[in-house]
Amino acid sequence: MMTTKSSNFIHNIIEEHMRNNKYERVHTRFPPEPNGYLHIGHAKSICLNFGTALLYAGLCNLRFDDTNPSKEEVEYVDSIKEDVRWLGFDWGDRLFYASDYFERLYEYAIQLIKAGKAYVCDLSPEEIRLHRGTLTQPGQESPYRSRSVEENLDLFERMRAGEFADGSKVLRAKIDMASPNLNLRDPVIYRIMRAEHHRTGDKWCIYPMYDYAHPLSDAIEGITHSICTCEFEDHRPLYDWVLEAVDIENPPQQIEFARLNLSHTVMSKRKLRQLVEKGFVNGWDDPRMPTISGLRRRGYTPEAMRDFCERIGVAKANSVVDIAYLEHCIREDLNRRAPRVMAVLRPLKLVIDNYPEDRVEMLDAQNNPESPDMGSRRIPFSRVIYIERDDFMEDPPKKFFRLSPGKEVRLKHAYIIKCERVVKDEQTGEIVELHCTYDPETRSGASSDARKVKGTLHWVSAEHAIKAEVRLYDHLFLKDNPEEDEDFTSNLNPNSLEILSDCYVEPALAGVNPGTRFQFLRQGYFCVDKDTLESGLVFNRVVSLKDSWAKISAKKGS
Repeated sequence: MMTTKSSNFIHNIIEEHMRNNKYERVHTRFPPEPNGYLHIGHAKSICLNFGTALLYAGLCNLRFDDTNPSKEEVEYVDSIKEDVRWLGFDWGDRLFYASDYFERLYEYAIQLIKAGKAYVCDLSPEEIRLHRGTLTQPGQESPYRSRSVEENLDLFERMRAGEFADGSKVLRAKIDMASPNLNLRDPVIYRIMRAEHHRTGDKWCIYPMYDYAHPLSDAIEGITHSICTCEFEDHRPLYDWVLEAVDIENPPQQIEFARLNLSHTVMSKRKLRQLVEKGFVNGWDDPRMPTISGLRRRGYTPEAMRDFCERIGVAKANSVVDIAYLEHCIREDLNRRAPRVMAVLRPLKLVIDNYPEDRVEMLDAQNNPESPDMGSRRIPFSRVIYIERDDFMEDPPKKFFRLSPGKEVRLKHAYIIKCERVVKDEQTGEIVELHCTYDPETRSGASSDARKVKGTLHWVSAEHAIKAEVRLYDHLFLKDNPEEDEDFTSNLNPNSLEILSDCYVEPALAGVNPGTRFQFLRQGYFCVDKDTLESGLVFNRVVSLKDSWAKISAKKGS
């Protein structure tokens, strides 16, 4: 958790406000729209808003901006709550919805109409767009802009009563059609929409627009700092106008920061929904997705996510963060906390001919050399084992230090073995079995173990190993920036998921719960998937052992 002073520009602004006694205490909010699952960009905002409140002994609200019922669902509300809690933050008794304020927002709209600052307009959405003008040409006033206060009040009340068809009328703020900021050219603040709301049902048929509801919801809740991403910078004059127009005293201040853009993925909720709805991924929590639920299912920890958000910092300029940096953060975290185990993903049978057939030895293995207090476990060793198919080559290159005919390697935690014979399938010529001998004087940790060999292999006992499915995940997109092309789905990685169904893991992994994480020696970090509850043991690869970010940083001297 962020608990120490930061030098980012948002905190500098807040500290200036504190010195000047602008606000009694810091009060932020995280205001998601419940129209999809949160992604890692939202995680940055969650950490910033809740973390800032913690840093300055303030408060942070969780508020759902549920002003568009046509796209909102309770499923999204529940997932957002779960994500915020999982990241380690607590909103206490401060869970709110914009829909809590629908009546007050309506009353504020009446106030604007009475003050001559809002009017009912009959132009269609297309006509409003054409009247708005361009960045270089002023807009054209609506022919309905001069309606009297009495007529606007009557029409707006009848809009609420349901007398008019969807889209036939809107309520617009009366600001300035010649403003250089298009957001101030009489923006729509209410529209007619007959849609079932997940909280208010069919009570309302008019709904406030986000740019109108958001500043007023902030003011109602006593928010001091409305922290949002840079795409809302041009909306800040409208945010301020709304609050001034209804005479809000000591209004909140909107502050914008650069949103998180991550390489090899997309961060648009609309595009993520497209991936889900068109079947490019297996739901919002697909481990390839940048959603918080997807990253959680893949095996990311909240500690690693918070660490990543803290490290990338808060800036004004947009940039793209290499996904390798995120992977570096989870490697660092799991290196300390994940127990080491052995798993063979592409098994090759190996028989130790001079090892007694009925003998089983229990060997000691340290669970995590980075954390000695995690203790050790016992591993069964027997005459028939599985090794990784890639760890054997019949005709190896010069610097191949794994197993090959006539060569020796050490089995991790066990003995040195030598390959004596290769058995192949008579029809296909595929290698199906290796026959080896072992040196009984080379047991790991024994006083007689003096011989050294260059290669060490992981393995599992064939008799005791548990079968498992392993899902190897890679980047969802091939390009760093998949949105460069018109159709972003053309950059999807066809090899983003490889499923291995005949893997074997140590017997110590029997009965492990979904969400448990391990390092598979020489393979990477893996997490037990929720499908384990129905399909037998299933693991997701969180991240490989190879750390490209560490190498990049080393080259840069950072």
